Amino acid sequence: MAKEYSFDISAKINMQSFKDAINLVDREVANRYDFKGTPYEVNYKEKEKLLVLVASSDNKLDALKDVVVAKLLKQGLSSKVLDEQKVEDASGGTRKCTYKIVDYIESKEAKKITAEIKKLKLKVNAQIEGDSIRVKGAKIDDLQQVMAEIRSQEWEAPLVFENMR
Repeated sequence: MAKEYSFDISAKINMQSFKDAINLVDREVANRYDFKGTPYEVNYKEKEKLLVLVASSDNKLDALKDVVVAKLLKQGLSSKVLDEQKVEDASGGTRKCTYKIVDYIESKEAKKITAEIKKLKLKVNAQIEGDSIRVKGAKIDDLQQVMAEIRSQEWEAPLVFENMR
């Protein structure tokens, strides 16, 4: 009786943790001395999957982004969740930065990941299924070796390993 094991590689993020992190950012920045009396805004647009940060200067914008990344990490999310789209001037002499929230693996990167798994020459099968990659194999040790190898490499998307069966 040959039992087959599998797991999925995806880039799904826990949206509740993300929202909690954004709420914590707003609370912390409101109490910070360097932001007293200066306009700032943290705006999460759920439908468009965008995060918009507005601050009075580039330095304040960088500080705001640092707080956002720190809170994301504290919530167990990767900083790769945010993909910077553009930095531009906003009304009232402020600066605005727009981030796209990454919660999927692009097809090009998914192909690179499956090619990397095939390079390992283990008895596993990797298949792209929608927005995730399913890896199957007869030995759990082989699957764990694949996980360790993929984690050790640098990827664009914030990879999550789930559904180990």
